[in-house]
Amino acid sequence: MILRTLHPADLPGLDAIQTRCYAPSMLEPADVLAGRLRAVPDWIWGVQDDEGLCAYLFTYPTRLGHLSPLNGDFHPAPDGDTLYLHDLAIHPRARGRGLAQRLIRHAWTRGRKAGLRHSALISVQDSERFWAAHGYRTRTELDNRQRACLAGYEQPARYMTRPLD
Repeated sequence: MILRTLHPADLPGLDAIQTRCYAPSMLEPADVLAGRLRAVPDWIWGVQDDEGLCAYLFTYPTRLGHLSPLNGDFHPAPDGDTLYLHDLAIHPRARGRGLAQRLIRHAWTRGRKAGLRHSALISVQDSERFWAAHGYRTRTELDNRQRACLAGYEQPARYMTRPLD
């Protein structure tokens, strides 16, 4: 299995994975995914097996407390202090191989090398326990703009953070 940076040619594989992993209300269109690949090409990775792309993780540097809206563009912060994990998905055929942990650890290492001090995400589809096992804790102190962003996700959705140490 190969962990690599993703490119626009991977859009069909990305779509196939998200279709198998998310509720229809959570699917993000190909043009949004393509925009993210252009915006932060060094912060989006996938894993490829013999059958093709089987897992991916979309991340980017931001500021603590700044959430990404569903279907929204990524706006990386040049002075960012936080590694934002927007989307982690593993195709059902590849589950149980440790790919989620491999992608998360890769992202944490990249974030630390970039000088980021925190990691954050929005847990969806009852994934809060999974993320808590990786050291993330729910954070409720958000301004009105960020609360509105969180409300745009299928509920329950939780903003979660952890130190990157």
